[in-house]
Amino acid sequence: MTVTDSVADVATPTGPMRTYFYAPHDTHRAEPRPGLVLYSEIFQQTPPVRRLAVTFASLGYLVAVPEVYHAHEPPGCVLGYDDAGKTRGNALKTVVSIAEFDQDARAVIDALLAHPKCNGRVGAVGICLGGHLAFRAALLPEVRATACFYPTDIHSGTLGKGGSDSLTRAKDVRGELLMVWGRQDPHIPAAGRRAIYDALDAAGVRFTWHEFNAAHAFLRDEGDRYDPAAARLALGLAADLFARKL
Repeated sequence: MTVTDSVADVATPTGPMRTYFYAPHDTHRAEPRPGLVLYSEIFQQTPPVRRLAVTFASLGYLVAVPEVYHAHEPPGCVLGYDDAGKTRGNALKTVVSIAEFDQDARAVIDALLAHPKCNGRVGAVGICLGGHLAFRAALLPEVRATACFYPTDIHSGTLGKGGSDSLTRAKDVRGELLMVWGRQDPHIPAAGRRAIYDALDAAGVRFTWHEFNAAHAFLRDEGDRYDPAAARLALGLAADLFARKL
């Protein structure tokens, strides 16, 4: 499968949001494809995130990767996997309000729906911070399926300036969720995972739940926390979900 890429600045209430689009190019199948918004970690579109986007595009999806900190960093900004990058990324996630994150989700989903290569069916996927943002995207009625990989700050309600109400809004999820965790992840301890599970169950959300013996960021194919065996299984779960629902 050949994957093509393009860039667009999607309009939002806080300014243009640089968004990267990845599309499968198959000469034997030219019809529009389902769309996926892929939310990155706090570092924005790093090489591992780009490779993840290409992976999903090669499975037959039109993938959009928005820059989540577009209102505070210049277009094309990529934070490093180092102390400076972590400090900046973690600081910014407390500066952007949850309302602004939600406005951006609305904008990127609308951009996918309006894209000529999208067939009108959309889903979301995200890792770390992006896992929580994908969960927020799942609150939109058009989103049919969402894969959240070790989403941070859902259990604590601490994402965004002033915090978030993600768990109390779980009842608004209309599509199906896939929740994937690392049991050795200090950012989402067992009690936090249990709180999320209980809230989804009480809200009647249709979801599946998987925990791996892995660290935070085990999906990132760079660094010592990468677990290729667990990553392969986790991505297979997401691929199955999107194949069923999109």
